[in-house]
Amino acid sequence: MEAFHSQLYGILPGGTPVQQFMLVNNNGMQMKVIEYGGIITHLTAADRDGNFEDVVLGHDSLEDYLNSEYYLGALIGRYGNRIANGCFMLNGTEYQLTRNNGINSLHGGPGGFHTKHWKGEQVERDGGVALKLSCTSPDGEEGFPGTLAVEVTYTLTHQNALHIEYKARTDTLTVVNLTQHSYFNLSGMKDDISGHELMIHADTFLPVDENILPTGEFAPVNGTPFDFSTAKSIGLDIETGHLQLELGNGFDHNWVLNKSGKNEPELAARVAHPPSGRVMEVYTTEPGMQFYSGNALKNDPPGKRGTSHYPRTGFCLETQHYPNSPNMPEFPSTVLNANEEYQTKTVYRFLVNK
Repeated sequence: MEAFHSQLYGILPGGTPVQQFMLVNNNGMQMKVIEYGGIITHLTAADRDGNFEDVVLGHDSLEDYLNSEYYLGALIGRYGNRIANGCFMLNGTEYQLTRNNGINSLHGGPGGFHTKHWKGEQVERDGGVALKLSCTSPDGEEGFPGTLAVEVTYTLTHQNALHIEYKARTDTLTVVNLTQHSYFNLSGMKDDISGHELMIHADTFLPVDENILPTGEFAPVNGTPFDFSTAKSIGLDIETGHLQLELGNGFDHNWVLNKSGKNEPELAARVAHPPSGRVMEVYTTEPGMQFYSGNALKNDPPGKRGTSHYPRTGFCLETQHYPNSPNMPEFPSTVLNANEEYQTKTVYRFLVNK
């Protein structure tokens, strides 16, 4: 039967206690989340024989998460992905952000939401067990305008899906692009990700320049290594020498999702691990998805349970608006007006291929 538990996970350097919450659905699927960064530290899924294994990368201690640079399992904001030169114009005013990725601002800057204490509490949701996390970012933090109040609700449903609902409000015109940065490995870390079979529901992707910023082109995936319109193994084309793969050292690009225009989550991706039978489907209201093949992962700090992280031991499917949208008027807008509500939803659904 469903369950919800909490326990002390650690103490932040300033003395703030960090709770870890465990959510269990009616099928025995478990998720653990900590208040630091809203990080999903554990998420189990069953294989075709009914065996549950943890399918997300993570660390064993709060200290390791504090010293990790890979955003493992964390909530990302205020702006997921890159903003060129760490600056943008909004309503005639230029805002300079903290640069933490060469000349770019990445994932909200070094003090982004992945470093914040998120206050957690159990909430009621039909059909599952739910945790609401709340955080307020003050005006000017990391250079962003406006005081931004954010709520993210994780619901572990009895249909073995993780629903993520994002909500935010600002008191001043600003930009917002929230996402979740879990690294998945459906083998339970028995294999790397090269044999995972991935489908992305997209006909175009956004090529990047040497700074991993979109050039502004919407490029067809057809005839390129970026064609995941039908499922293929992640490792099949990753070493083909394509210029875009060399720039990203693998896949680190945003796909333009095929959308019907409905304001509800639609299929974005499907990934399968044939040896175990585990399958994960991704649905989202967002227009884009960054597929990152874990190209820069290192085992510092080490992984959970004595596992080792190295390049391509985990992949990310980050649903979001496009990178650098505040500087690209041809992209869907990420502007949030005062007293309007930002609201998006993403679902990670777990299935089994018999």
